[in-house]
Amino acid sequence: MGKLDEIDLKILRVLLEDARLSSRQIADRVGVSVGTVLSRIKRMEKEKIIEGYSAVINHENLGYQLTVVTEITVSKGKLLDIEREVAKLPNVCCVYDITGLTDAIVVAKFKNRKDLSDFTKWLLSLPYVERTNTHLVLTTVKEDFRFV
Repeated sequence: MGKLDEIDLKILRVLLEDARLSSRQIADRVGVSVGTVLSRIKRMEKEKIIEGYSAVINHENLGYQLTVVTEITVSKGKLLDIEREVAKLPNVCCVYDITGLTDAIVVAKFKNRKDLSDFTKWLLSLPYVERTNTHLVLTTVKEDFRFV
């Protein structure tokens, strides 16, 4: 992977702000040519620095009123298998392999308590899941993975 310079970082910041902008608009904001923008974006896509483009969704406005952080403890060396299975669920936002007293952290969103209850019971039914500890988010102060 090549090193990013200030022009690359400026392009990334503009894309994070609004990925719908045309190459011309990005070039104008960054102060470079359209060709430079196109070649830099192509290179960053090839190097997997840019992996895709998507909309930023307000999940609460879609009815996902509950955000939880769930700690999972797994036995018998099956952590990666469990994490891969959990990661398949559409309402799971993040799955992290961690250090500490538990083995993994899952961040997920649910529309109601029943959906959360079903998720928790499903987790506990998985072979090799020893225990879970679920934290309900009361207030979201910041939730934004768009940074460079």
